[in-house]
Amino acid sequence: MTFSPLSHTFSVACLACAIEAAFGYPNWLFRKIGHPVMWIGALIARLDRSLNRSHDSAFRQRLGGIVSLAILFGLPTLIIYTAIQALDLLFPPLVAWGIEGAVGSTLIAQRSLWEHVRAVHTGLQESGVAAGRKAVSMIVGRDPEQLDEAGVIRAAIESLAENFSDGIVAPLFWTALFGLPGTTAYKSINTADSMIGHLTPRHKAFGWASAKLDDLVNLPGSRLSALWIFLAAFTIPGANSTNAFRAVRRDARNHRSPNAGWPEAAMAGALGLKLAGPRVYDGILVNDSWMGDGRATATANDLWRALQLYRRACIFQGVALAVLSGLFCI
Repeated sequence: MTFSPLSHTFSVACLACAIEAAFGYPNWLFRKIGHPVMWIGALIARLDRSLNRSHDSAFRQRLGGIVSLAILFGLPTLIIYTAIQALDLLFPPLVAWGIEGAVGSTLIAQRSLWEHVRAVHTGLQESGVAAGRKAVSMIVGRDPEQLDEAGVIRAAIESLAENFSDGIVAPLFWTALFGLPGTTAYKSINTADSMIGHLTPRHKAFGWASAKLDDLVNLPGSRLSALWIFLAAFTIPGANSTNAFRAVRRDARNHRSPNAGWPEAAMAGALGLKLAGPRVYDGILVNDSWMGDGRATATANDLWRALQLYRRACIFQGVALAVLSGLFCI
């Protein structure tokens, strides 16, 4: 069995999507070897310690961040590219394809995102707002003690929407274009942004390049994630695809992030909610714009509807990957 370049990369993305949806990342494997993102994170932390010196000027810190990003982008991607070449030499094409898909599945998070957000719903339903705060603290950066029940639910839905984009849609997009090296490069950039891309005194200059490049590589995924949510809203009773489209068109560009507003606005509009808005991070009030013009008093039922919408959006994406993979094989 042979593949053309695009049929190969799309089929790897399709296989990775299916494997991760079915199995996730096994706990036994995590206990044994950790997770690939943890390995990338360890490299970022080492580069941060080595090249981000507090006594350097802002220019030198920014230059150090650019050098770090080049190493981070190049080294893991080169390792994966070399490994794929070895796979192609050692195994038949079908076996090599299966291994690539299995490895690629470790760099997306459909199943784990579902489980983390569902834990918020379960906590609220079974043990009340304190349990909901504890569960949501695992997936958001804001102080959960500042949140009432509606705030916990909105935070969970916002995290679901944003992570659908940068944890699932974006890595699969880059996999479909460039195969496993594309996934690896994307996850390296995205992990760097999450670790050093914040506007803290230590990382304001050093993390500048990571934050800017992350904005760029997430641009296609954020738009696609809004599309999948919009299409999924057609199939969910009570969801409103027209409002999802309107919210994206009106509100997405007003978000403080150039990308997060797209899936958040689509989710807000589809569910008849208001998401984002003013929030507290590390004791600092962030005055963000509202996404959507519905209710701010979100309920546990809204969170469950968001999970159903998310799952249906994942199915739409998986079907699209399968169809495109088949078309490129023709």
